[in-house]
Amino acid sequence: QVQLVESGGGSVQAGGSLRLSCVTSGIPTYGSYCMGWFRQAPGKEREGVAATNIRSGSTYYAASVKGRFTISQDNAKNTLYLQMNSLKPEDTAVYYCAARAGLCYGSWSQPLDFNYWGQGTQVTVSS
Repeated sequence: QVQLVESGGGSVQAGGSLRLSCVTSGIPTYGSYCMGWFRQAPGKEREGVAATNIRSGSTYYAASVKGRFTISQDNAKNTLYLQMNSLKPEDTAVYYCAARAGLCYGSWSQPLDFNYWGQGTQVTVSS
């Protein structure tokens, strides 16, 4: 059973940085898997932030975070990261780690395509 546990959220001023971590377990060592970071702000729909094909390392980013956020992985630690720089108040949200079997395609940002989710971690950016 795939399990995902996020950490690293917190409060930061605009322009600051945070790094989120997602420790994974149960992901098979064979086959393709897509892992992503999503966020959900109060009153808004959950949206894709970044994703990666864990075998190839190819990455995908939402336009709103491209150039500021970096998704990466440490296979030895079974951990997915999201480095967030130049944070803005509009980045405030609960951030979730997610996973699904198969490659990340054009639909990588669709929450309904992912069937494994972490519990979420709050990120608050003040102006």
